[in-house]
Amino acid sequence: MKIYTKSGDKGETSLVAGVRVPKFADRVEAYGTCDEANSQIGLALALLPATEEWKELQDVFHVIQTKLFHVGAELATPEGKKVGWPIVEEDVTFLEEQIDMLDAKLPPLTNFILPGGHPAAAAFHVSRTVVRRAERKAVHVAQQEQVNPSVVKYLNRLSDYLFVVARHINKETDAVEKTLHE
Repeated sequence: MKIYTKSGDKGETSLVAGVRVPKFADRVEAYGTCDEANSQIGLALALLPATEEWKELQDVFHVIQTKLFHVGAELATPEGKKVGWPIVEEDVTFLEEQIDMLDAKLPPLTNFILPGGHPAAAAFHVSRTVVRRAERKAVHVAQQEQVNPSVVKYLNRLSDYLFVVARHINKETDAVEKTLHE
């Protein structure tokens, strides 16, 4: 199978079910931003120390990256077409449970956190901002067409989770977590 198809050479691409749209279409922007977020998460994971202590977090991210692929697939599916792997409320709950578990081990927030610290934590902060952009784009699509409400919720919780993960990494690696007024 060839990687290139030449079908997009004139500025169009296919949504799921073969519907052709311009490459700048809102759905394409939304699922493309999910793809960007997924790649950024992969980079952040690659920056984690290569030790056994990070295996559980990496396993959680295997689930998250798979679900983020599913979010992209939902956004790439035009209204009225069936989604192969729908995001469900349990996916959102999974993220909430992960947030609560990590957040319980962190010092309380008393000020705004500046992105940075350990390189992996900084990369997760970038991932968070890309997911926020994906969420904004998904909301934009949802104002024009039907979008599974769990998709927007999932992206919203994922950005929260990425923030907590960045803080967790800084704590576990003894990296300095600077606040706005330091």
